[in-house]
Amino acid sequence: MAKSGLPRKTKEQKERARNLLEDLYKHYPNPHCELDHENPFQLLIATILSAQCTDVRVNKVTPALFEAYPTPEAMAEASPEDLEELVRTTGFYKNKAKALKEASTTIVEEFEGEVPQTMAELLTLRGAARKTANVVLGNAFNKNIGVVVDTHVKRLSNRFGLTREKKNTDKIEKHLMALFPQESWTDLSHLMIHHGRNACKARISAPPDHPICIKYGKKCECWKMRGQK
Repeated sequence: MAKSGLPRKTKEQKERARNLLEDLYKHYPNPHCELDHENPFQLLIATILSAQCTDVRVNKVTPALFEAYPTPEAMAEASPEDLEELVRTTGFYKNKAKALKEASTTIVEEFEGEVPQTMAELLTLRGAARKTANVVLGNAFNKNIGVVVDTHVKRLSNRFGLTREKKNTDKIEKHLMALFPQESWTDLSHLMIHHGRNACKARISAPPDHPICIKYGKKCECWKMRGQK
């Protein structure tokens, strides 16, 4: 491990990663968070709701939710039943409603009604694990503290040979942090998610046909699984 606590990467590995990043930017020149939000509180709530749910579904739910409870103070006072009804279609609605109420209460009582801006403080909020904290820090506060690792990022990280870790998202995140410049970490997640949704999908039915997959995936499992050499 390097002194920073990240895995050691060779010069060649880092150069390959930077080339991949440049190519992703060429194909997806406007990387952005697809959760609709107007402020850090809305982004936090939307990200909590996005667990095991699509961004499209969350964006359909949050307008009514934020109209009814626009601030941490208002949401902290909301009845569990009202919150459950408003977020029902996002799945696991009882747990999510409880997380929204308790996270809002903590923001009011511990952080003077403002969404905290550090990883350690965000992790004290119910429903906010490291992935959620990275989303909020990177997109609401422009702080590149880590890399969001969702199912798309996990899948592409393996297919592009950026890591051999297949399950542990913390380890995958560290490998990506060691490979890519820190200022790119937030964009990197968006770029890989866009590519995963639009081109390099989970279902494998044909040889890779996207230029990025062809260029960077030849030594990775997606090619082997598709019968390529």
